[in-house]
Amino acid sequence: MDTAAAEWTATDGPEHRPPGRRLGAWCAALLFTAVSVVVGFRTADSDGVTPVPQVLAFLPWLLVPTGLALLLTLLSRWWPGTAWGVVLLGLLAWFIEPYGKVGDPVGRPVAELRVLTSNVEFGQGTGPLVAAVRREEPDIVFVQECEYECDARLKEDLSQDYPHRRAVEGGGSEGSVILSRFPLRPADGVSGTMGMPGAIADVDGHPVRLQLAHPMPPIPGQVDLWNRELGALRDAATDDRGTPLVLAGDFNASQDHAAFRRILDTGLSDAARLDDADRTATWPARTAPTFGTQIDHVLVSEHFGADRTRILDVADTDHRAVVTDLTLHEGR
Repeated sequence: MDTAAAEWTATDGPEHRPPGRRLGAWCAALLFTAVSVVVGFRTADSDGVTPVPQVLAFLPWLLVPTGLALLLTLLSRWWPGTAWGVVLLGLLAWFIEPYGKVGDPVGRPVAELRVLTSNVEFGQGTGPLVAAVRREEPDIVFVQECEYECDARLKEDLSQDYPHRRAVEGGGSEGSVILSRFPLRPADGVSGTMGMPGAIADVDGHPVRLQLAHPMPPIPGQVDLWNRELGALRDAATDDRGTPLVLAGDFNASQDHAAFRRILDTGLSDAARLDDADRTATWPARTAPTFGTQIDHVLVSEHFGADRTRILDVADTDHRAVVTDLTLHEGR
C-alpha cells in the first residue's frame, strides 16, 4: 500500500503531468503573476511605475485573466494555483468596492445647483457639448481641452445664459473654462501643464469654491508629473475647508489610483459615489459603458448632497460627460 501511494504521488507532481496540464499550469502561473504585481501595488496603497498605474485604471477587468487562470488551474489540477487564484479574486472583489465616505450633509439645505463637466478632446466635442448644456441646463459647467476655437464658440453660443466665466486660454489640451450662471470672483487656480482655473461662486448668497481638475495623464515617462499634479489638487482641496468646494473635471485617475484616493481622503466625496453611479465608465467613450474606467469626476465637500448623477454621451470626444444635481447645506 505504501509503495502504491508513493508511486501515485511521484507521478502526480508537476514534472509528471501530461504536457497539456503542464502548459495550463504554466499559463495560469504567468497570468497570476501579472495580476499579483498590480494587486500588490494596490494593497500597498501605491501607484507604482509604468505599466502599473495604467493597468490600475482598469482594475475590475483583472477579474477576467484571474478567472481564466483559475479555470486553468482546475483543468490542470494545480491545487496550489487554485488557492492562489481564490486569494486574488478575493482581493479584487474587496478593492472593487466603492471607495470614499458617504453620509448626509449637516444643516438645512440653502441652495441647489446643477454641475456638468466635460472633456471635449482638443475642442472637437464643443458643438455637441453646447447641445448637451442647452438640454441639461446646468448652473456651472467645467470644460477641459477647450482650445481657442472652443473658447470662442462657448462665448458666442452660451454667454447669454452663462455670463460669468473663468478660463485658462491655450491650444490643444491646455485650455480650460468654467462657465457659471452665478457671479464669480477670481481665485487662485492650480498650476499645471494643462489649465486648471479656480473661482469663487456666489450661489444664492453663499460662497462656493470652484476648482477645475485636469492633471496630466499617467503616460509612460510622465507618471511622476501626474502624481505631482494630483498632489497639487489635493493641496488645493485643503486650502479652505470652511468654504464649500466643488472640484470637477478630468482627473485622469480612478478610485483605484492611490493619488486620487488621497484627494478623497481630504474629506471630499465623489458625487457619483453619493448617488450610486460609481464605476460607470467615462473613458474611452468609444467602448464605454461596456469597457472603460471612470476618470471624470465631480468631487464635493461635506457641505453637499448629490442626486441624479448621470453619465452623458457627447459626440466627437473620447470622454463622456458627468452631470449631477447638488444641494448645498448650511453646515455646522
